Amino acid sequence: MSSRFQFTIHATDGRARLGTIAMQRGQIRTPAFMPVGTAATVKAVKPEGVRAAGADIILGNTYHLMLRPGAERVARLGGLHRFMGWDRPILTDSGGYQVMSLSDLNKVTEQGVTFKSHLDGSRHLLSPERSIEVQRLLGSSIVMQFDELVRPDVPEKKQREAMGRSIRWARRSREEFDRGEAHADANAIFGIQQGVLDEKLRRESADALIDIGFDGYAVGGLAVGEGQEAMLRCLDFAPGQLPADKPRYLMGVGKPDDIVEAVTRGIDMFDCVLPTRSGRTGQAFTADGPLNIRNAAHAEDQRPLEEGCPCPACSTYSRAYLHHLVRSQEILGAMLMTEHNLWFYQRMMQGLRDAIGEGRLAAHARDFLARYRAGRKG
Repeated sequence: MSSRFQFTIHATDGRARLGTIAMQRGQIRTPAFMPVGTAATVKAVKPEGVRAAGADIILGNTYHLMLRPGAERVARLGGLHRFMGWDRPILTDSGGYQVMSLSDLNKVTEQGVTFKSHLDGSRHLLSPERSIEVQRLLGSSIVMQFDELVRPDVPEKKQREAMGRSIRWARRSREEFDRGEAHADANAIFGIQQGVLDEKLRRESADALIDIGFDGYAVGGLAVGEGQEAMLRCLDFAPGQLPADKPRYLMGVGKPDDIVEAVTRGIDMFDCVLPTRSGRTGQAFTADGPLNIRNAAHAEDQRPLEEGCPCPACSTYSRAYLHHLVRSQEILGAMLMTEHNLWFYQRMMQGLRDAIGEGRLAAHARDFLARYRAGRKG
């Protein structure tokens, strides 16, 4: 493990862990939720607002940034931290998910993925080497290996092929990372476990990644349509296949109840566009489930979005005002709703950290899930 990246576990409660990741740009309290800053911005919120909500780290997207404004341009402008005004750690994904899901995909070969840009149709090759190069040009704090993602409904043969290729790409990603380590800003590189929902495939993937050696390990290939029940069954075994002394990151998750369930199964890090995307469409997350501020029932409601929430939206504005802003498509509505959701997620993570440290996670998770799910159904 790099001396610039240290993971310390302070307490455990069942399979859950309370920890700290120490990096050059600051400490990350785990379990941690990373707001997504796809195109060098957490949408609708200034960096200081993201920090005020409690976030220690954000996520940037390799695919989007390499296409616009371009990794080389960001590097010339001083790196992603300076470019977007965020001085805390940044994790960048590898771009693998986006080239599979957003692009007009041409071909997957052992070399990499050839694809057409969703912006202008230009052709690109994203390989393990190029993915790491782009992440280094951006100045990422945590770099992700390049991997091949497949959905759980593809044939078993394809699942095995993709898992095997991801292992080979993991080795190439690690080698490329090591070649540039002396002159790069990156602190760490994470490997990504694949294998869809198959326990044996995930064990094979995990063993190979451990043999290569990474600073942290992600559980990839979930939250892609398999449903919560199947995802949780996979999380019953997948995190335990990864090293106990390294951070475990569940990519692209998620919903508040997904996060709570995953923390109880040993996951330390999360990211998802849900709190920001939902905020922009008028949905607020609360302890009593999601709330749609567009509903007419809120038109004259003088209560805050959530009683007791200290966020700027709840401290100052009523549901009635937010209802008006969102229905009128005022930009301020999207900003305030998004800010509330970021605060909700970070307060949720702090609650989980406190519960682990005090040895009461099982009761805390049970109460949170019962209340949240009851409100979601209401």
